[in-house]
Amino acid sequence: MTTLHRKSLLLMLLVSCFISGAQAQSNSMQFVSAANAKVAKASALKSKWDGPTSGPQLQKDKKIVFIAADMADAGIYGIFNGMKEAVAGTGWQILLIDCRGRCNQGASVVSQALDMKPHGIVLAGVDAASQAKGLTAAEKAHVPVVGWHASFKAGAVPGLFTNITTDPREAAQIAALFGAAETNNKAGIVVLSDTSTPYMATKSGAIVETLKQCEACRILSIEEMPIADSRKKFPAVVESLVKRLGNKWTHVIAVNDIYFDLMDRPDIEKMLESIKLRGISAGDGSPGAYKRIRKSETQIGSVPEPLFLHGWQVVDELNRAFAKVAPSGYNAPLHLVTLQNIAYDGGAKDVFDPSNDFRAKYLAYWGK
Repeated sequence: MTTLHRKSLLLMLLVSCFISGAQAQSNSMQFVSAANAKVAKASALKSKWDGPTSGPQLQKDKKIVFIAADMADAGIYGIFNGMKEAVAGTGWQILLIDCRGRCNQGASVVSQALDMKPHGIVLAGVDAASQAKGLTAAEKAHVPVVGWHASFKAGAVPGLFTNITTDPREAAQIAALFGAAETNNKAGIVVLSDTSTPYMATKSGAIVETLKQCEACRILSIEEMPIADSRKKFPAVVESLVKRLGNKWTHVIAVNDIYFDLMDRPDIEKMLESIKLRGISAGDGSPGAYKRIRKSETQIGSVPEPLFLHGWQVVDELNRAFAKVAPSGYNAPLHLVTLQNIAYDGGAKDVFDPSNDFRAKYLAYWGK
């Protein structure tokens, strides 16, 4: 190889490295810029009502069976309380079936609910596909079923009058983007995942998918830990992560606040005392999450659901089914709560309660 040829190859290599480096830097900057824009939009105040402004008058004296995947989940508990608030003084009864994480196993829980002779049924956090037989029976009995997180898809779902949810992919993306943006692309991340239902699997997959677009973010581990089993498995998982990763572990991005709720336990706090973790959750905005974010202790962000609003919407959708009119088609806007905006939209009460006057909007046409 001639000297001239060697110099030419070296020059080509240097140019190639420069171009690759410039592209990587450009891609990294573009990622952070796009992440910051999406995070800013999700963090904005939710003061404008963009939901329904007309509908049927609220019918009286209805019996509803509320099927909860697990009432220990702050999101499901919040929906239940939102419904109770909405129907106060209307003669509606809301009866509870709490599966404690086992709704998708064994006999149809919807069939059990039908034995209670309800006017309507709510599936909260229960995968609709797992209840196909019971949902067919409900349809034959002319008992409408409304879902909350019963599918990864909002609106019409087989067997359901409608399913209420924010987009799990978008919620996951916002959580992951906030984690990447606030660290300036320098993070050692553990993802706490749950693929036990299509809804949770969609959210878990989107977190990983988004983080992989961040060139400087290192995914150290993806821990599969269904929420139903998290209380038992969490201590052993945390102990293993601390031993394996040490201070390389800087961030946790989880599909639900419940994992951070578990970190508040003294035994877990002791394991993590030597590691300064920063955590972000893709849902659903537990009271504990708000307290941690306010104190900047472990958790710095959450993508909460408007639980009271969704509870009122569940009632509205059931009432539309009773009146034989179409679902409202409403999807509440996505929100990210951080230390910067925690004082607004219900944050003072440790809950995402949009300041869009939704209660008055529903009451205006319910005639309650």
